[in-house]
Amino acid sequence: MSRNKWKIIFFFSLFTLLGWGFYMFAEMGDRVLETETEIGNNEGDTNSLPIPKLLKDRNPDPDVAEFYLEAQHATKEFFTGEKTNTYGYNGNYLGPIIQVRNGEKVKIKVKNELDDPTTVHWHGLEVPGEMDGGPHQEIYPGQTWEPNFTINQPAATLWYHPHLLHKTGEQVFKGLAGLFYIEDEVSDDLNIPNEYGENDIPLVVQDRRFTSDNQFDYNIGMRDMMTGILGDTILVNGAIQPSLEISEAKVRFRILNGSNARIYNFYLSDDMPFYQIASDGGFLESPVKLSNLELSPGERAEVIVDFSKADIGDQIELRSDDFEVMRFKVKSKNNNIDLPQELVKINKIPEEQATVKRSFDFQGMGPMVSINGKQFNMERIDEHLDLNATEIWEVTNSASGMGGMGRMGNVGHPFHAHGTQFQILERNGQTPPPNERGWKDTFLVYPGEKVKVIAQFKYPGMFMYHCHILEHEDAGMMGQFQVGSGK
Repeated sequence: MSRNKWKIIFFFSLFTLLGWGFYMFAEMGDRVLETETEIGNNEGDTNSLPIPKLLKDRNPDPDVAEFYLEAQHATKEFFTGEKTNTYGYNGNYLGPIIQVRNGEKVKIKVKNELDDPTTVHWHGLEVPGEMDGGPHQEIYPGQTWEPNFTINQPAATLWYHPHLLHKTGEQVFKGLAGLFYIEDEVSDDLNIPNEYGENDIPLVVQDRRFTSDNQFDYNIGMRDMMTGILGDTILVNGAIQPSLEISEAKVRFRILNGSNARIYNFYLSDDMPFYQIASDGGFLESPVKLSNLELSPGERAEVIVDFSKADIGDQIELRSDDFEVMRFKVKSKNNNIDLPQELVKINKIPEEQATVKRSFDFQGMGPMVSINGKQFNMERIDEHLDLNATEIWEVTNSASGMGGMGRMGNVGHPFHAHGTQFQILERNGQTPPPNERGWKDTFLVYPGEKVKVIAQFKYPGMFMYHCHILEHEDAGMMGQFQVGSGK
């Protein structure tokens, strides 16, 4: 072969390698940017509220969204100078916010870089069972899961987290969780705060406990089996009692109770009122004025706080029972918008459309928790539903003992079902309070209570229903239902 031909082959190979190297470098750059999941918001404040990053959509098509998500080991300083071993999605703790639009086709590449299997469940999302991310969709170490689905529900604040059999509580406790936003034309047009990170702020509230060497303490004792894990340290977006500088008169907060077991009763210092505008599955019909807000694990609420009557320099605490959750520092009060009196029209599901009524009873205590007297079995289908059926479910709580740290220490069990959104018809035979009259995928049931709900089941496959106290779920307080005949 001539010397010139060797030169051509050499330079072709060199340019090919350089091109591949630049491609890999660009991909690594993307990955590095996406691992920066937290930014502070108060200049010079070392304990400012971290704001999760919005995950980059890798597809330029406005009708298609593609995301990369990686579950990984990491470390984080919850206490200055002390590193805690954590899990995170694309970062060291929690994960970025996935933001999509109603009608959009979504593809998510989920890679597991942990040493154990995991799953990723899209909590509140209405998708086919094989895309739901329940315990049947395990992702083994080093493997990738690539769910794809079309968004077909209104604007809402949802979330994602692991759902591995017997390991959900531990993996969430160590940091695997993130928010999932749906937007639509209604949310675009409403005159409400909507500038992400400025006047539209996510608050992922969790309680944690630490060992003497500042590691997560997830050693489950008998009390933990009864109550679920209850921590003595409150985190918001992964920070301990952070602060947020307020520069606008009205600020929207999207609150997730991301704790394993604790029930929060949120209120503001000085009895400052606020307005709830959305529940789990989307906007309420009208804002609801509140002085306190109870959220059990897995529940979400969007609220608007009116700081216009506060004085510049005021510090207002967000509290729950005896805990200071975080504080707001009023710096200025710009853009005092008028809150709309009407948000959306919710079409009520007529009770007469329901063809089936089912009953679910939380029972037992400690390691013997159950639903309808049965503990979870992966090989057993507990309920068979017709595709597109409308059903009424009645959920009762006859469990006893301590737990959840809710009303007077009684066991409150949050009921969550995958793949649908409910409308609450009654609580103990009474009309539910105004802030429970929207769409709900998780609702709290205290001892002796009966909650009657209605839902439509529009997607086929296998789905879970369970208590969202994660240690109860892991102990077997869970069942599964099959919608339609397919998988």
